Amino acid sequence: MVKTFLRRLLQIIPTLLVVVSITFVITRMIPGNPAVTLLGPQASVEDIAKLEEELGLNDSLWKQYTDYVGKLLKGDFGKSYSFNQPVAKLLMDRLPNTLLISLTSIVLAILIGIPIGIISAVKQYTPFDYISMVLALIGVSMPIFWLGLMLVLVFSVNLGWLPSLGMGSLENGLKDVILHMVLPVTCLTTIPTATFARITRSSMLEVINAEYIKSIRAGGLKEGVIIYKHALKNALPPIVTVLGIQLASSFTGAILTETIFSWPGMGTLIVGAIENRDYMLIQGAVVLTAAAFVFINLIVDIVYMIINPKVNLDNAKGGE
Repeated sequence: MVKTFLRRLLQIIPTLLVVVSITFVITRMIPGNPAVTLLGPQASVEDIAKLEEELGLNDSLWKQYTDYVGKLLKGDFGKSYSFNQPVAKLLMDRLPNTLLISLTSIVLAILIGIPIGIISAVKQYTPFDYISMVLALIGVSMPIFWLGLMLVLVFSVNLGWLPSLGMGSLENGLKDVILHMVLPVTCLTTIPTATFARITRSSMLEVINAEYIKSIRAGGLKEGVIIYKHALKNALPPIVTVLGIQLASSFTGAILTETIFSWPGMGTLIVGAIENRDYMLIQGAVVLTAAAFVFINLIVDIVYMIINPKVNLDNAKGGE
């Protein structure tokens, strides 16, 4: 397992290098000049040229790229054009807000989706099974931006029950923050809940119809013990894999959700960076997001090997 972990860890380096390279090229393809955007359309040609020189935009693309990668290897994400602050500081200031709604949505999705999937598998072809799977299909298919707008329209505009913008403040009490979280978290929870329900049902059906489960059932054990102690344990590997994907997806999906609800997280920061042609901030945010993706996948692989040792054994045999 240690060799596998080290090998996967080394694979992260070229992956992130590719992400950095692609992001660098794409940011330079965004229409507009950062200097003009920062100074405004009324700025003189001399002022624009001076700012371009200060930002290093007059250097060749190759020099800009090598300078950026060199700083990145030292842990320096550069300085934001629009905020005139270190990119790392800006990202770390906003990251907790994004993690707050992302992780909350995943926890809720697990607590709701997995039990629904288990019950649907146990009660296959019952009204509960049909209704829950239809709702899960709708949840998976529903666009986040449309759901977010509908939630704002119904619960904020029409009913006036919940605030639709901002994060609230702890100075106004914890309730204020929770009320501001309800709509964005609901929006982010929908797809992972539906996904967990569907994959759990599928995995559980495969296990509870296996011969060894029938043998255990014939031994006289209670159905609840069979389902939760034996069947669920063996149905976990696919669920863990989906959990890793949904963790990464909720992190990136928060970008759109934060924009809809004006949540002060990384999403709104990235959107503002794109509007201001803030190359350094865009690159830093993408690199951080990519790093989150690859590290989450690495953790999922490790957990998968722990709960299913055959994966590690198969890899070892394949490498001989």
